[in-house]
Amino acid sequence: MDSTDNSPVEERSSADLVSVTKLQHQLHDLLNQLSPERLQVLVDFAAYLANAESEAATQELLAIPGLLERVKHSSATPKTHYTNWRTLRSDV
Repeated sequence: MDSTDNSPVEERSSADLVSVTKLQHQLHDLLNQLSPERLQVLVDFAAYLANAESEAATQELLAIPGLLERVKHSSATPKTHYTNWRTLRSDV
């Protein structure tokens, strides 16, 4: 598996998902062998990795031309222009 792959799980192939599941099981087994101090180090490192991945995703979104302006415009829509979803769909 490519360690630089930041794609969401939904976009990964079934082979990748099997690999992720296998890695998760390996990690779970190893967690049971760690002291509380080492677990804290692992938690800190996992938080660092999650933050780095989140930052990379944010930068990827910010690189899309005009996306931030469209989001700002959408969030500026007055609530009077909203439609209650219950009036649009009766099947849920």
